[in-house]
Amino acid sequence: MSTELDVSVVIPTCNRPHLATRAVASALGQTHRALEVIVVVDGPDEETVKELSGIGDPRLRVVVLPERGRAPYARNVGVREARARFTAFLDDDDEWLPAKIATQLELAGRSGAAYPVVATRLINRTPRADSVMPRRLPSDGEPLSEYFTVRRGLFYGDGFIQTSTIMAPTELMRAVPFTVGLRRQQELDWTLRAVRHDGVELIYAAEPLVLWHQDEDRHRISLEMPYEQQLAWLRANRSLFTPRAYAAFALSVLSSMAAPGRDHRHFRELLAEARGNGRPGALDYLTHLQIWALPPSLRHRVRDMIVSRRHVA
Repeated sequence: MSTELDVSVVIPTCNRPHLATRAVASALGQTHRALEVIVVVDGPDEETVKELSGIGDPRLRVVVLPERGRAPYARNVGVREARARFTAFLDDDDEWLPAKIATQLELAGRSGAAYPVVATRLINRTPRADSVMPRRLPSDGEPLSEYFTVRRGLFYGDGFIQTSTIMAPTELMRAVPFTVGLRRQQELDWTLRAVRHDGVELIYAAEPLVLWHQDEDRHRISLEMPYEQQLAWLRANRSLFTPRAYAAFALSVLSSMAAPGRDHRHFRELLAEARGNGRPGALDYLTHLQIWALPPSLRHRVRDMIVSRRHVA
């Protein structure tokens, strides 16, 4: 059977049976059908297992972990279970559009790299608006750490990668696993480490092929604000960033995690971090100021209004 498979789809889930079945349906509904779907249930969860058992597609496999290990660990378990050449990830609260895998396989086939990593744009769906991210694709010769972190406007999403958009060779995923215990920036951490591996090329599909559901009435990893952990991660992984990217990450991502606590020691700490270890630009300082000046809810409303208008245009 393994020789017939092109892609193994790994979906980690925990106590969200309706979301998990929606994600599985979007994976099994791909126009490219030579795939398997591996749902890794992160700890005992009878309701989810019961819901998945009713799907009745032989391409679906369910792996139940004896205890909770969180999403990076569950993804790594799924990669070890994978039987196809490529592995693609799908978070349980996201969906794929039907042509996602076919498009990614076509792009991978055109690449001359030993390890083509293929990402896609996505539709960022909030209760207020839809917008497409990333808003631009990497320029030739642009350092990827700067592509992902340096903004060209006040709102994030110029350069972007998200777990549910990634398809990569299974061999590479085993050589470069996800960092267990990291609560945020899991895909950024993985991508910046993976592209250092010999023979890796990062490719983007120009069209949005993933629905990223940003529902605000339920818990999502992207809503967690582990400021201290993320600052420690940035410092420990300075070699992954150019000085420009290091400063941009500190004054945008870390700033947005620290600002809700209104502890102005962190405001000054991040300025010192960016200046001492990076090379901030004028827009980085402006981003830092507006993050601390405006309440998050207001920033989000303004961002959705402006970015969605650009998307429609």
